Amino acid sequence: GTITVRLLQTTTFQNISFVDTEGLGLLEDIELGSLDKHTWSIRFYQPWVRPALPRSDWDTIENLIKIYLQQFSHLINEGAMQRDVPYPFVVQCTAGCELYPNRTSRAFAYVGYNGQDFLSFDTENVGWTLSQDTDLSRYVRSFLQNYTALSELVEMIFNYTCVDDMEVLLRYGRAAVERQ
Repeated sequence: GTITVRLLQTTTFQNISFVDTEGLGLLEDIELGSLDKHTWSIRFYQPWVRPALPRSDWDTIENLIKIYLQQFSHLINEGAMQRDVPYPFVVQCTAGCELYPNRTSRAFAYVGYNGQDFLSFDTENVGWTLSQDTDLSRYVRSFLQNYTALSELVEMIFNYTCVDDMEVLLRYGRAAVERQ
């Protein structure tokens, strides 16, 4: 059947200087690992996850996570100040890919704001789609559309890295996935 890998992020912005982030990686409903919110390093939950990829790949992934989270918090706080968004608020992100039995795949990314659907990434048109039409969602979409480096990175990760890494994780964790 279809196999899905997803990364979940929940970030609570208490105020401009206190941001709390939780992160979790799933292969189907198997918890692969989580984000240590103090060091932003990966904690592995399954014994087969770390050996699935070379150490250098995990180092690269951890570095990308750290850069992403620093930029994410900074940019969200900056936008919140410019748009007078009241604190506290919560931003949730879900991203990943699905691998179908015929070997095709689909990537996805969704952003939620205070528990409501907010934006989604359209991988075919390489752009952000509004889930709700508000001044804030239009502002964020406009910002993201102009942040071409992010869109290019997202497109590359979705179209290549996600499926490649999922196939490797599946080889290592097939017994766990099939037990589900």
